[in-house]
Amino acid sequence: MVQRGRRSTRVSGDERQDSILLTAEALLGERAFDEIAIEDLARGAGISRPTFYFYFSSKDEVLLALLDRVITEVEHRVGALPRDFASDPAGAWTRSIGMFVEVFVAHRGVASAAIGARARNEAVGALWSKSMQSWADFSSDVIQSEQDRGAAPQGVDARDLAVSLNLMNERVITAVLNHETPAIEESHALDVLSTIWIRSIYGTDNPGRR
Repeated sequence: MVQRGRRSTRVSGDERQDSILLTAEALLGERAFDEIAIEDLARGAGISRPTFYFYFSSKDEVLLALLDRVITEVEHRVGALPRDFASDPAGAWTRSIGMFVEVFVAHRGVASAAIGARARNEAVGALWSKSMQSWADFSSDVIQSEQDRGAAPQGVDARDLAVSLNLMNERVITAVLNHETPAIEESHALDVLSTIWIRSIYGTDNPGRR
């Protein structure tokens, strides 16, 4: 019988692409996006520079893919939360905001790089704006429903309130991620943001309670 040699494991294109993305995020945890070279990404992924270009045309395209993954993770995790705004409005808002904060803090290097790249990279800016619009639309729908059922007072337009609160989240979280001055403590971010949201929407810290 002829002995067959051990079959070597072939690395698929998807695995190489994932390796590039994992390398990029790891490096973004150590240094700024502009300090990372294509050679760094290729070396970390165990491929050559020419092979890198088979998967991505540029560093910016890598950043765009990473941002898309982070946004998708936020959407999936927030989407899986119970929509119990009628029975537990404060808890429902806190969980939704908390998931947003948790994911972006976990991927702080990607978030910081994407925020910094928005002005110069049209694709990154468009993806970020699209995701912000999606979160504002969701918040607006819930606030309007809460106003319609009488749980939240009428006053500021639901959409205007939702947009303002989401933009506040974005700015506060950006300052936290980038260690800006001034900025609130990272450990306080969720409590501060959720309190402002709940008070702004309901006019009280304990909506739904008699």
